[in-house]
Amino acid sequence: MVDTNVDGRITREEVQELIVLSASANKLSKLKEQAEEYALLIMEELDPEGLGYIELWQLEALLLQRDAYMSYSRPLSSGSGSAAQWSQDIGDGGAQEKPATTAAPGRGRWQRWSPRRAAGRARVAAEENWRRAWVLALWVAAMAALFAWRFAQYRRSVAFEVMGYCLPTAKGAAETLKLNMALVLLPVCRITLTRLRSSWARFLVPLDDCIAFHKVIAMAIAAGICLHAGNHLACDFPRLIASSPGEYRPLAGFFGEERPTYRSLLSGVVGVTGVVMVVLMAVSFTLAARPLRRAPTRTRLPSPLGHLAGFNAFWYSHHLLVVVYLLLLVHGWFIFLVTKWYQRTTWMYIAVPFALHVGERTLRALRSKAYAAKILKVCLLPGNVLTITMSKPYGFRYRSGQYVFLQCPTISPFEWHPFSITSAPGDDYISVHIQTRGDWTQELKHIFVENYFSPCLPSRASFGELGMPEQKSPPRLLVDGPYGAPAQDFRNYDVLLLVGLGIGATPFISILRDLLNNIKLADELMDLSMETSRSEDSSNTFSVSTASSNKRRAYRTSRAHFYWVTREPGSFEWFKSVMDEVAEMDKKGVIELHNYLTSVYEERDARTTLLSMVQALNHAKNGIDIVSGTRVRTHFARPNWREEFTRISAKHPGSTVGVFYCGKPTLAKELKKLSLEMSRKTMTRFHFHKEYF
Repeated sequence: MVDTNVDGRITREEVQELIVLSASANKLSKLKEQAEEYALLIMEELDPEGLGYIELWQLEALLLQRDAYMSYSRPLSSGSGSAAQWSQDIGDGGAQEKPATTAAPGRGRWQRWSPRRAAGRARVAAEENWRRAWVLALWVAAMAALFAWRFAQYRRSVAFEVMGYCLPTAKGAAETLKLNMALVLLPVCRITLTRLRSSWARFLVPLDDCIAFHKVIAMAIAAGICLHAGNHLACDFPRLIASSPGEYRPLAGFFGEERPTYRSLLSGVVGVTGVVMVVLMAVSFTLAARPLRRAPTRTRLPSPLGHLAGFNAFWYSHHLLVVVYLLLLVHGWFIFLVTKWYQRTTWMYIAVPFALHVGERTLRALRSKAYAAKILKVCLLPGNVLTITMSKPYGFRYRSGQYVFLQCPTISPFEWHPFSITSAPGDDYISVHIQTRGDWTQELKHIFVENYFSPCLPSRASFGELGMPEQKSPPRLLVDGPYGAPAQDFRNYDVLLLVGLGIGATPFISILRDLLNNIKLADELMDLSMETSRSEDSSNTFSVSTASSNKRRAYRTSRAHFYWVTREPGSFEWFKSVMDEVAEMDKKGVIELHNYLTSVYEERDARTTLLSMVQALNHAKNGIDIVSGTRVRTHFARPNWREEFTRISAKHPGSTVGVFYCGKPTLAKELKKLSLEMSRKTMTRFHFHKEYF
């Protein structure tokens, strides 16, 4: 492939041609443009005498040292060797190969059952799921108790003789509906949940699963509606209408002297409110389904469903539930077969959660007006990503890993969209990275590109740095938050394993910046300190101080492993400054950075072998990765997660590792499975947390 004229000598042009072919096969246009530079790099390395060619055995020796070259980036992906040293190794006939580490032979997929192994699995499962288990058990028990209580009550009523078991079944389902209509509001009370994350409640309640619990309750509500409305419409109403005068006489006090008709039952207050509630909830639940909610980016739906799909349809239809709750109060007050006020219990269930939810929404509206942020800088990065840097509003405090809602009144005075905060709590600004996917983000990008960006740099534009008309001011942004997220609890773990897929890296950038700020602070305190010795424990912790307090809060976290997996090489431009700063400031190797580019063939593929060599040589000479343009090495293809988990467990035995993932749901299953498996098989405990974008 290289020696095209078969003369045993390889010229710079031939090396350059092979680099171009490799870059084309892996769709790396940037490398194609710099192929001549990298060909010269290889010639300088292997042809120090300046003969103008290299021999085949020299290139072969370079390629045979693949494993040695590829290890230069561990653990931090910053240069650990020199080109001169590698040249000496090649001249000596190649470096000695390291013994390959092979895993112990497996016993097959189905291992022999043993009480000890079963007990270990049960213990890990209990540690992982006991919070979910007791919450779900309490919820199911409450529904069962309410259903049984109301069923028994109406089983003994006079109406049972006419309506039969349809009546107590419908009433029992109605009682569970009251409970669930109250509970479904609690998992979306974001201000309350954010406060709970900072209290003892986080040890007892699985706050990371709030949205999942919200969906489970919604499914229970749908089942309750079918059971309640179905028994009324198809069973006890027809039996009431068909009852004899003697059978109806005991019920005359509830329905009137004349027997009601089916139409009169449905046209009354209870019937109308019930039917309207069912219709509104059916619309809201249907548009909240994942295929419809993500239709613009996930799938194409036939007309007219295409106009009813998307996040906007989901958002607006969910606000129809405000009408549902008002109708529910009316429906519950005029309920059949009840005469005393204290038997009308619907308002008792809903009053507190509904007031809490309304109060939060009111507070959020008032707070967002006070948190109107001034836009300081906006950058348009490769991959259709907007980076917005805003002034930090007075009194705005947040933790790394949290997120905010943004509203642009120019686009819509009603829509709020969540975005992870990528700045650190100690910064005097707030930054977010927004990937333009949906209608709202596309419109936001359009506003900046059309009105504020200079057209001279189409691939990377920046508001505040490029020349723009001074009479134009950027659009107004309102900030609502911050709100709690799983990643904010990173301080509770000895070691962090942060995994971000594409734009899912955003919540972890704030964590890396926070850790980096504390590394800087620790270095400053060490320089100012007059102490000559420190305890081993304190040397492995970070200290946090604030301007308002002289107290120090110990960081439990001693190591962090960050894995960023993306398909587009341009994505590495998003957080280039953070990567370089970590590589420069983290002298002790506290933070390990691993970039993975999945659009490239795996590292042991022939189509990437030469690129790996160029990558290693360029980093050794210039300290820069040829793909990302940072000091952090870019790995090719997807990570082998089992190997990474094994390496981390071996490196941190007996530690508690917090595994935080943000991305698509597909990878979450694999990471969760490995966390449970490695917790069972090793002394290291992995605790998995996820959030989807």
